Order: sequence, then structure tokens, then C-alpha cells
Amino acid sequence: MSLSADTPPAFADVLGYLQHHLQELTEHQNTSEHVINNTLASLTAQIQQLTQLMTSPAPAPTVAPPPITTSPPLVNPPSLVPSAPTKQRTRPKLPSPPNFSSEQTSGRAFLNSCMLYLCLAPEQFSCNEEKIFGTLTFFKDGRAMRWSENLFRQEANTGVFPIQSWADFEQQFQSQFFPVNAEADAVNALEGSSYYQENQTVDDYLDCFLTLVSDTGYTDPQTLVVKFRRGLKTNIQGQIATMPFGRPADTDPEAWYAAAQRIDQARLTNEAFQFTLWSTTMAPMRSALPWPVPLLMFCLPQSALLPVLPRPAPPVPSGGIPMDVDTIQKTCPTPPQGCYRCGEPNYLIKDCPYCLDVQRLTAEQQEELIEDLMALKDAVAEEEVGSSPEEDFV
Repeated sequence: MSLSADTPPAFADVLGYLQHHLQELTEHQNTSEHVINNTLASLTAQIQQLTQLMTSPAPAPTVAPPPITTSPPLVNPPSLVPSAPTKQRTRPKLPSPPNFSSEQTSGRAFLNSCMLYLCLAPEQFSCNEEKIFGTLTFFKDGRAMRWSENLFRQEANTGVFPIQSWADFEQQFQSQFFPVNAEADAVNALEGSSYYQENQTVDDYLDCFLTLVSDTGYTDPQTLVVKFRRGLKTNIQGQIATMPFGRPADTDPEAWYAAAQRIDQARLTNEAFQFTLWSTTMAPMRSALPWPVPLLMFCLPQSALLPVLPRPAPPVPSGGIPMDVDTIQKTCPTPPQGCYRCGEPNYLIKDCPYCLDVQRLTAEQQEELIEDLMALKDAVAEEEVGSSPEEDFV
């Protein structure tokens, strides 16, 4: 390609380099195509040789008369491309079901775990007898162990195991280890107050509530919403019921479940944030104090403090001055009297009115404490600004 005379030298050098590089790529491509064509030609020749060897007739024997032979059918040459190795699927290691004693509350969970194990490992149990015997190996304590021993005792007496199918085993297991009146117990729980949320999270409360609903067989959505609202904490139930926008309908239990979970999650997030804010705010205040003081000393009103009674004066001996029995007591320093927590000399630490464990406070009390401490900090800052010395120009 020819360039004009006014082309810059730098641009011409770049074009020359690109042309040279393109020429090298073209030569390399031609060389690769030549190698590939030679390889294909050699493979084709080998395939033809193999085909001729496989289709050629066998040599006739020299002693026996030649038999009447027909032309052998053409056989397709074997593929020269090696087949990919078949990767055998490996199953994950399954945990065994837990040992079972005789608790009726855990009978359903144990049976479910056994059924899942049998479904995920069918190659280990080829018949119903192996399934039943494999399940009985986990009956190692309590009434379950005695029930298993009774089954084998019947087999020893009669020569036939009393349970022949897995369905029969499930039926007898349910009659022995499932709650007798599960539906009535669940109805009584929902009609009472034992299922209330109290100190549980909404997720835990919802799990227990759905289990009771499944046992009772309640399906009316309005009844489910009423029962769910009764068990919720008052503040969570009130926030959902007074939502200005997006309030769930009283006939939509799923919407109530989701709204309660959102509010509870927001509450937990806010508590974590408040705790972080409190720890970062109180760290410099703690370091500024000369001795450890309880945090609630700053926000407790005077009326809430215990009255401090003066310590009675020691009695004065009337029989004169006793003689010195041990002179070492004079050299020993007298331990300081008073409270080691607040420094008050009128009482000991066990009688200190400021003893209060912050870790035992509820979330609402912690929030009130944080608000009081923030207000106290602002008040102290204002006092420091107001009490700054001013110059007198008199």
C-alpha cells in the first residue's frame, strides 16, 4: 500500500509494523494448515489399511476341501477418537438417624429421618425386613428398647417376625410413640396462652405456631390471623395493625407472617446498631473516670437511691486504756474503710446503692439508658462551654 508524501513518519512506521506482523501471521497460518492436512492424510491412510485388514477373507485350509463361503459383511472401522471415561457418581455420606428412646414429642421427627435415610440409600436395604431391622438398631434406650425386645421375643416364640411390611411398622410405631391426642393438645394450646411469643424471636414463634396449626387442622385464614395476632408481642402486633400503607389483610395469614418477620428483623438490626453506638460513645467517658463507676450512677434519680445511714461511732472503753498486747498491730496500716465502688466512706461495697448489672437490662431499658447518657453528655458539654473563663477588661 502506497502512502502519500505528506504522511507523518510515525504513522508510516506503525503501518509498516502492522503489515509485517500481518504477513507473519499469514505465514504461520499457512504452516499450520499444511501440518493439519498432512496429519489428516496419514490418519485417512491408516483407516483404509485397518478397513482392508478387517474386511479381507480368512485364508482357506490346504487339507480340507474349501467350504462354500459368502462374502463377509462390511464392518465399520473403529473410531480412533478415545471415548471419555465414564465418571461414576459418588453419593454423599449420609448421617445416620439419631438414637430413639421413647419421647412422644420426638417420634415424628425420628420417623421422618428414618424415611429420608431409606429413600436416599435404597441400595443398602433390598427388602422390608432389612428396612425394619435397620430402623430397630436405633432403639437403644427406654420404652423403645423394650418394644424392640418384645418384637424379637415374639419372633423367637412363633418363628415369624410379627411385622412383615414397612407400612405395618409405620402404623405400629405411630400407635406406640406418637402423641395420643395430638390434635386435642394443639387445640388446647391455641385456645390458651402457652404458645405466646414472649421472649422468642418471630421466626421461632412462627415455627411453633405453624406446627400447632398443622396438628389442629385449622384452615380458615381469618382464624389463623386472629390466633397469630394473639400470640405476637404487643408492640409488633400494634405496628402491623397500625401500618398506614401496606397493612396486611385480616384474611391473609402469609402476609401477616412476612410483616412480623420484617419488623422483628428490623428491631434486631436496630438493637445491634444501638449497642455499637453505645459502646463507641461510652469508651472515652470510661477512660476519663479515675475509678470504675457503674454507668447507671449518672442517670439514677436521687429518689431512687437507697438511704445512707451514718455509721455508729465505736464505743469508748470506760475502764481506761488497755495495755498493748501486740505491738505489730501498730505498724500495720489500717485498711481503708468505705465502698470500693463509689468511694463513699459510710458503707461497704455490698451495701452500695449503685449496684446494678447492665447486662441484665432489657432492650427497652438499655435504650432508655443510652438516651439518658447522651442527654447527660450534651449537658456536660454545655456546662463546660458556659463555664469557660472570660477576660475582664475593667
